[in-house]
Amino acid sequence: MPARFTDLCLDANDHQALADWWCGAMGYVRRDVHEPSEDGWTRPHDWPVPIVDPAGRGPLIWVNPVPEKKTVENRMHVDVVGDLDELLGLGATVVRRKDDEIDRDQLADPEGNEFCVFVPL
Repeated sequence: MPARFTDLCLDANDHQALADWWCGAMGYVRRDVHEPSEDGWTRPHDWPVPIVDPAGRGPLIWVNPVPEKKTVENRMHVDVVGDLDELLGLGATVVRRKDDEIDRDQLADPEGNEFCVFVPL
């Protein structure tokens, strides 16, 4: 049986802050609940944070805590359709602007993880 896609995972030094950033950038929401459950259990702060598309269209993204900083270019990244200025206003940085060679803008999130932005059609 071939492998099948399930989730995306994103490593982060401050996984709580980066989960919030991606929620703001993508309109996602946290699936983890910090309030105690009926039995008093609370999700530990140092566990990975799952974020989801509330409309159910996008994939589940796990924002995982890691101790090391990002040092090289991502070998895999996400592509989004969105507003460049809005993403920059949220704290993304430009890696490379769209030009004659590429048809998208390349940005990085606040921890340097690259992603590509396409203009909505």
